[in-house]
Amino acid sequence: QVQLVESGGGLVQAGGSLRLSCAASGSIFSINTMAWYRQAPGKQRELVARITKGGSTNYADYVKGRFTISRDDSKTTMYLQMNSLKPEDTAVYYCNYHVQPNPGPPEFSYWGQGTQVTVSS
Repeated sequence: QVQLVESGGGLVQAGGSLRLSCAASGSIFSINTMAWYRQAPGKQRELVARITKGGSTNYADYVKGRFTISRDDSKTTMYLQMNSLKPEDTAVYYCNYHVQPNPGPPEFSYWGQGTQVTVSS
């Protein structure tokens, strides 16, 4: 059993910055993939950024150059540094981890409960 808790959301003016964190607890042998998703009102949940165990990253086009994803495996924590925020970034941000509780398969997907990010114009 793994629990993910997001933090760092809030209200910020356009052009400002926020740093989101996602901390995991529970039975964890390895976190293979960490990712941030977001869901705006009336829209489907979409991938914002992903980071692999080896540190390879992928970003949605709309956040490239503005957001940076990172991970600290010693703390089982992922971060999203968000700069130059735009009103269009307003959404609930969710973290997602693909976790191996033990060596070898299986791998399980876990979601946090989300943290609200609101960017005012």
